[in-house]
Amino acid sequence: MKKHYSEQLAGLRELVLRMGGLVEQMTRRVVQALVERNVALLAEVRSMETQVNQLHIEIDEVCIELIALRQPTAIDLRFIAAAMKINTDMERIGDQAINITERAESLLAVPTLKPLIDIPRMADIAQEMLKASLDAFVNGDDELAYATILRDDTLDQLKDQIFRELLTFMMSDPTTIPRAMDLILVSRHLERIGDHATNICEDVIFMVKGKDVRHQGPLA
Repeated sequence: MKKHYSEQLAGLRELVLRMGGLVEQMTRRVVQALVERNVALLAEVRSMETQVNQLHIEIDEVCIELIALRQPTAIDLRFIAAAMKINTDMERIGDQAINITERAESLLAVPTLKPLIDIPRMADIAQEMLKASLDAFVNGDDELAYATILRDDTLDQLKDQIFRELLTFMMSDPTTIPRAMDLILVSRHLERIGDHATNICEDVIFMVKGKDVRHQGPLA
């Protein structure tokens, strides 16, 4: 019975990792579609959303079953609770990737406004944060979680930089407004992916240390 319980916890960990890999891939593909102007990649992103939604339900069901039937305590309970919350954040990352897909569909139907430099940089950072947050979860690494949270400021700065640059385009030529607004929204969705990765890291810290660091401002 004990072995079976351990296998269930390991299975839950694997499900969370599988879902994390999917949403990371969705983010990578949609930005690649934008940079390469490859419409076919957008269809791949949309197809992955179905898998993410199915895993979202499956992970919640596994967590609820473990709590109801196993009555876990201490670190196991915090692990399962963290998995449930991380599950929600990952599903929302998938939603953000779909939001970017919608903006990309508009952008790829019209001429390019400007070379994409900062948006791919934002995507790289967001993907790195997501991967690090999941590594921290799997390994119970609160130090990695803390370090990853600190990277969110860089995403915020890039988002603001993109907004200022695109504002100059809109002010000088009103015909650029629709394309500029789409790019601004893409940057906001990428920033939100970073926020969700930060949430995952906060859940990891609670899981490992039993310490709630939400809403405490910049971490030292």
